[in-house]
Amino acid sequence: MNKLNTKMFQMSFTNLVKQPKEVITQFMNSFDIVLTDCDGVLWLAEEPIEGSAEVINTLKELGKRVFFVTNNSCKIRDDFVKKAKKMNFKCEKDDIISTAYLAAKYLKSKGFQKKVYVVGAKALSQELELVGIKSIGVGPDAVQTSFKNTLEEFKADPDIGAVIVGDDEHFSYVKMFKAATYLSNPDVLFVGTNSDEQDPNRYDYIVPGTGTIIIAVKTAAQREPFIVGKPEAYIADFIKNEYGMDPKRTLMIGDRCNTDILLGTRCGFQTMLVLSGITTFKEATQRKQSKKQEEKDLVPDVYLEKLGDLLAYMN
Repeated sequence: MNKLNTKMFQMSFTNLVKQPKEVITQFMNSFDIVLTDCDGVLWLAEEPIEGSAEVINTLKELGKRVFFVTNNSCKIRDDFVKKAKKMNFKCEKDDIISTAYLAAKYLKSKGFQKKVYVVGAKALSQELELVGIKSIGVGPDAVQTSFKNTLEEFKADPDIGAVIVGDDEHFSYVKMFKAATYLSNPDVLFVGTNSDEQDPNRYDYIVPGTGTIIIAVKTAAQREPFIVGKPEAYIADFIKNEYGMDPKRTLMIGDRCNTDILLGTRCGFQTMLVLSGITTFKEATQRKQSKKQEEKDLVPDVYLEKLGDLLAYMN
């Protein structure tokens, strides 16, 4: 999709709050729906990013429809609502679009009636249960004595019809072996929540993201997963089908160019990058200067140091 022919408002990696007031007002009037990432944009772990709640709440007061769109598959939607409200965000369950929820809805939409092997957090099994789908696999599963014994003792569940891979702090060689074994059956569906390489955090650590786990499983299985999270179009299609959405009047806010911004570019949304999470100013600048189209697709329309910087310019 050609973003230049679809967007209502067009810029290229512009610091929004350094523009004249009339330009900021024009930008604010150019969208009705806001899709905002959470980790790195609204909060880091359990700490809100300064001013983010006030901006989101003001957007709602201005009549914007706001969706919290997260690749995080470790919480059910009810838990996201509790977390958001604890940080003073105005938020209801229908505002939350998480990848655990999307994975469950995806299988339900296909009339899936078998069982799922889950590589991921408890939230995945909980969201599956809420749509009537049974699952196994959540929790620690490591080599106890020797992998030879694991092979000899393993009995594949004949009812498994899908493998879902999400963020899993208990990911192990055993889980990779079981997932790949189930996926050796071409009739077993392979679903991934998202392809994030790293998770944002408050420390100077590299926290591997779900994408690293999916790569391990797909390498072993020699299968490609269907990804429900950003930047793949399923997440946008789901919102459009469930709630209605005009791409030209939709704003995607994120901290990661290769998921949040790329989703916006692919779907013809306005795009706003905040520098409070993964992508740095240097990385975004290099992409803008690149001659490669795949790099240019990762360049946002506007950027802010943090979402809270917008508050002073909102009516």
